[in-house]
Amino acid sequence: MFKKSIYQISLLALLMVSASSCNKYLELKPQNGIIKENFWQTKEQLQSAVIGCYYSLEVNNTSGSSKSPAELFYLWGELRADFIAAGPGIASGEQDIMNTNILPSNAIVNWQPIYRTINYCNFVIDFGPDVINKDKTLTQAQLNAYLGEALALRALMYFYLVRSYGDVPLKLHSTSTDEGLQQLAKSTQADVLKQIVADLKTAEGYCVPSYPTVAADKGRINKFTVDAILADVDLWMDNYADAITACDKVINSGKYALVPGDINSWFTTLYANGNSNEGIFELQFDGGTPNPYFNMFSPTVSKYRFKSDPNIIDNFYTSDLINVNNVDIRGFDVAIHAADQSIYKYVAYGPNSLRTADVSYAHWIFYRYADVLLMKAEACAYSNRGTETLDIINQIRTRAHALPTSASSPDANDQNGLADYILAERAREFADEGKRWYDLLRIAKRNNFAKQQVLITAAAESVQPLYQQSAFSKLQDHNFLYFPVPLNDIQLDPNLVQNPFYK
Repeated sequence: MFKKSIYQISLLALLMVSASSCNKYLELKPQNGIIKENFWQTKEQLQSAVIGCYYSLEVNNTSGSSKSPAELFYLWGELRADFIAAGPGIASGEQDIMNTNILPSNAIVNWQPIYRTINYCNFVIDFGPDVINKDKTLTQAQLNAYLGEALALRALMYFYLVRSYGDVPLKLHSTSTDEGLQQLAKSTQADVLKQIVADLKTAEGYCVPSYPTVAADKGRINKFTVDAILADVDLWMDNYADAITACDKVINSGKYALVPGDINSWFTTLYANGNSNEGIFELQFDGGTPNPYFNMFSPTVSKYRFKSDPNIIDNFYTSDLINVNNVDIRGFDVAIHAADQSIYKYVAYGPNSLRTADVSYAHWIFYRYADVLLMKAEACAYSNRGTETLDIINQIRTRAHALPTSASSPDANDQNGLADYILAERAREFADEGKRWYDLLRIAKRNNFAKQQVLITAAAESVQPLYQQSAFSKLQDHNFLYFPVPLNDIQLDPNLVQNPFYK
């Protein structure tokens, strides 16, 4: 089994060779130093350390932070976008980000939890190769597979960082001895992306194509997970041919398919149960560690923090005024429950069945097959392959029973029209899956911010009226589109320079 019992044991194995946290974002301060001989002795210990890297995404074990990476993935991807509204229990820092009042002291811009996972991956990358000299039953192929997982997970974490902060410190070795403690300046976004691509290229050759169990195959990084991440990175970098190539590797693998759009089973298969044929990489939650999303979204919690924007049905999914049963299956009772605006993806088994806190096990889906298809569609739109773009969009819409009133009819050669259609379709498909802000920013920044208006339009929907004019002005400054360096780290590391907007 690949869930919490192994997860928890594995994190302990990783922590045995790491140490307690200190106040620096890139450091795990050693206790009397860690010497090489104290690291893993067997392939089983190395495997446990790798699994511990995944488990670190689910838990908050970073001093000074109240957020786990799993929670930050949602907050960073949605707070600045236009699909959510404030619930009765929203925190002041969350409301501030929604209203574009972002300060370096805001706990949500604390990147320590992500760097902690990066450091765990660095442990595996630095010290994993020595295990083959200690355990003769560990093969080179097995070692490479473990290293591939660590490289790919580190790359994914840095991809979250560069999309959220722009320039960030790039730390490629673990802090495992007193000599490893250091203060780093930021690397440029371009340099970090270059490292991300290099790590993913290596990982693609190292990772296995599949694992023996479904939970492991969805919960651990395999070769095709790497291709999905690489496609996302290439799309961010406007490397369209490379993005298409990476997407085609996933598509041609034959491992994945869209979950059929049966209104009675689609939600349960894809979201409530998870690990469907559509899932590529999902963060596994169960009884050992329920996810953090129940208190964020469940209407059974008196002070749940977020609800769905009330206008998303009209703005995105649309309605059939004649036949109320004719619906886009991604809208009602998925992205929004009309009676109370609650977000059902993480808190329900179906339209009439809510979870309780003790079974808050819905997975965090990093990538699924629909994402790969729409990433290919976007890359095709900018590669003079607009007919393929429209064919893929129609494939996604057909599965979802999308209504004709939400369709667009751009010419196959109209890049701007195709980009708008893809952006809207991604909004419908991935509501509340932590992708919306990154989608908006990727589209906006392309061709020297030719479509910056998409950010203004989103702010007009989500920012409270009192703050809208200020938000529109801030969004004109490209430096504001990235988070500030956390205040604590600016104070502790003289080599760090604050994002210019926040100086």
